[in-house]
Amino acid sequence: MNRLGKKANETLIEMALSADDDIAVLTKFKPSQSEGEEYNGPETISTAGSEIPSSSEGLNSTETTLLIPEHQVIDKRHQSKDSIFFRDGVRRIDFVLSYVDDLNKEWEKKLERRKEFESNLQKAGLELETEDKKESEDGKIFFVKIHAPWEVLITYAEVLNIKVPIRENDIPPMVENPLDCVLFPLRLPEKVMHPEPDYFTAPFSKDKQELYLINDESTFFSPSMRNRIVNYILTRCPYGTEEGKKKFGIKRLLNNGTYTAAYPLHDCQYWKKASDPNCDSERYTLYMEWARFLRFYKEQPLVLIRKYYGEKIGIYFAWLGFYTEMLFLAAVVGLICFLYGLFTMDENMSSKEICDPAIGGEIIMCPLCDRDCEYWRLNTTCESSQYSHLFDNVATLFFAIFMGIWVTLFLEFWKRRQARLKYEWDLVDFEEEQQQLQLRPEYEAKCTQKKKNPVTQEMEPYLPLTSQAVRFCISGATVLFWVSLIIASMIAVIVYRLAVYAAFASLMENTQTLQPISGVLTPQLATSVTASCLNFVIIMILNFFYERIAIWITDMEIPRTHMEYENRLTMKMFLFQFVNYYSSCFYVAFFKGKFVGYPGAYTYMFNRWRNEECDPAGCLIELTTQLTIVMAGKQIWGNIQEAIVPWICNWWGRRKARNNPENLYSRWEQDHDLQTFGALGLFYEYLEMVIQFGFITLFVASFPLAPLLALMNNILEIRVDSWKLTTQYRRPVAAKAHSIGVWQEILNGMAILSVVTNAFIVAFTSDMIPRLVYYYAYSENEDSPMSGYINNSLSVFLISDFPERNEPKENPENFVICRYRDYRYPPGHEKKYLHTMQFWHILAAKLAFIIIMEHVVFIVKFFVAWMIPDVPADVKAKIKREKYLTQKILHEYELEKLKERLCQGDKRATEKEFIATEGRMELSRAM
Repeated sequence: MNRLGKKANETLIEMALSADDDIAVLTKFKPSQSEGEEYNGPETISTAGSEIPSSSEGLNSTETTLLIPEHQVIDKRHQSKDSIFFRDGVRRIDFVLSYVDDLNKEWEKKLERRKEFESNLQKAGLELETEDKKESEDGKIFFVKIHAPWEVLITYAEVLNIKVPIRENDIPPMVENPLDCVLFPLRLPEKVMHPEPDYFTAPFSKDKQELYLINDESTFFSPSMRNRIVNYILTRCPYGTEEGKKKFGIKRLLNNGTYTAAYPLHDCQYWKKASDPNCDSERYTLYMEWARFLRFYKEQPLVLIRKYYGEKIGIYFAWLGFYTEMLFLAAVVGLICFLYGLFTMDENMSSKEICDPAIGGEIIMCPLCDRDCEYWRLNTTCESSQYSHLFDNVATLFFAIFMGIWVTLFLEFWKRRQARLKYEWDLVDFEEEQQQLQLRPEYEAKCTQKKKNPVTQEMEPYLPLTSQAVRFCISGATVLFWVSLIIASMIAVIVYRLAVYAAFASLMENTQTLQPISGVLTPQLATSVTASCLNFVIIMILNFFYERIAIWITDMEIPRTHMEYENRLTMKMFLFQFVNYYSSCFYVAFFKGKFVGYPGAYTYMFNRWRNEECDPAGCLIELTTQLTIVMAGKQIWGNIQEAIVPWICNWWGRRKARNNPENLYSRWEQDHDLQTFGALGLFYEYLEMVIQFGFITLFVASFPLAPLLALMNNILEIRVDSWKLTTQYRRPVAAKAHSIGVWQEILNGMAILSVVTNAFIVAFTSDMIPRLVYYYAYSENEDSPMSGYINNSLSVFLISDFPERNEPKENPENFVICRYRDYRYPPGHEKKYLHTMQFWHILAAKLAFIIIMEHVVFIVKFFVAWMIPDVPADVKAKIKREKYLTQKILHEYELEKLKERLCQGDKRATEKEFIATEGRMELSRAM
């Protein structure tokens, strides 16, 4: 095999802390050259391959292009628009920088930064080639194409501890699944699911290049590995000193406008394969087999996703796909529970009594608001009581317990799936990777003070404790302010509900056009629907502003590592989203109708607005309405934001290019016109799904169809995410991740909280416990135990006891008594309007139910979690086998090298060293 990087000409990289500026910078990088080899001259502005700067160094890109000899100027018409190579057609473009040469007041400063930055990139070993603005589609943008030669790749592969193949995997594949024949229509072709053989891998080392399966140096490192290496250099390359501080990193240059974009290239257009046979056209394969909606029933090509986009994006789609698969079971059970409620609707005794003119038609209910509202008959809520039975039935209890167990199964089986992916994707020994654990460039730049690291004994920047405390106080106060703002907005919505209820009641009573639907659209339902819509609008507005605030305060805290930055931002965003999305549902579930008082002694908010009452059939239907509007609205709005907005932006940005010949629109220009995925792109995807997870777990007892809605959304979500990533966004820089990170802990916390919330919903929001208490303790009809329940659940109030503030303006039928929802003694009783013993029985039953349900579900959850190992047994065996074989291969390699040294008469290679090496191999075999 061909090998480069011999001992005498090895490339060197030093990541050191300078004594004067204490910032890690890249030192000069001298690529190896064969002795006597002549340098072929500069290529545009490239000086790589020569220690002596080219004649164009120090000039801007425009001036450089003018210096190119006439025979070197390339006619774009002879270049393929899908070219991902330099003009020589050999060197691959690993990264592209773009900028606009604006002649503004900062033009000279930006020019100086670019000159210094590009010069340092070349000193680090990268090769550059510039496309003049005259060659661009709009005649304004310069493009700097970057290529990482073999010497740079092997140097940074060792720095980043990248694992590479050493031998093809000889472990037999898993036993075939007997259901494979049934699942065959869901499968993708083998060449798509497994585009390359499986290998045993080991961390790359320049000293052991003969050990690795290097068939072709140009393809040994995948494009995602190459762009990851180049991005590592770009984020740490200096570009000068400003205000006495060393400045470095492409991120700062993008922020200050020196460059307008920095991105790796897609390998082809998504709708057709590249014409170049050296291009794999993986983007086209992903689009055809994964990103089209008509493939919604197919499995995802996770190996190809990981190869093209990197492990971090691959693990997200693996998690989303697994979550969607598990939702199928929850959706089926939820649908069965819903159908049970639908088919037993006519058998519901409570609805029958409410709808019966002789029972519900004769029960006069107390007014639902002061002065303006009238007395009303119970049978006017006939339809809403029937619909309430769809969700408030015995199946609700079963489904709440089932979902408590389902969420445990989901989290435990995901751990197993994640462990399998860690093995298959070479992430077993992955420790959140250097690029996550090492200092952020922003931290190094902003922290001017230094202290000695007790582990490395080197000086490194740090943030003083006092500065950290001040920043955390400001951050905490800001988060607290925004959470308070959410609570204030929720109170405003509650005030809206209280204020407009009377208006809806009066409108529906006096408007003839609403009479046909007055049975369905009751004042309570109209208030609930409009309030839910208003609440959703407020949620979206607050989200828009808080996202920017959260990023700002996280930047202000100056987190030390990338992982720390992501975790802090995640917790801030999730805390805010949790309160923002769920606060209204918590209000309806646990507060509405619980602190109403009774006629003549109502409780008021701010001593002005009377607290809301629940419908006679209960508050569960209102919780269902609230949950449906917020959940469905968020999913619809999210898909609009994710799919339609990027498509419109790209269509608008490319409108001029459609008028140009195809072969004038180059690959780097096409990708430049796409949207940027951004460092937080995946963060928002996780956040969206975790919020949805909360809806289907925290409040699922009120809406068994929530998992079905989530399933349908996720089937669409997978294809929308894949479509936008493949067609509408620039190719993201590949990054590694061995898990979903802090989101796993958030899901675990929500799983535990969901058991508590669902127990309280069944006990306090639904009517199940009061009905059961009546059935077993207070029913007097043995033939029909539930008959008389409605009359039993309504207390009596003497209208003459109304204070002037509460008494309706009119009583045309001269009613003497009215009924209200509570368990209180009637007028004339010695304990008039005090709670009856039945109220305390029901309260005791509710509390007992909560304790029993929580303990039963928690015991089952923890037992299931204990029974299911986090790592499958076959994966453990494969990991041990791979470690053993890898050690054996490395030891054999060392032994062969030692034999060569002995044969060559190397005095340093003693016989004892040879024996020790053989002994180590024997010990390894024994272990």
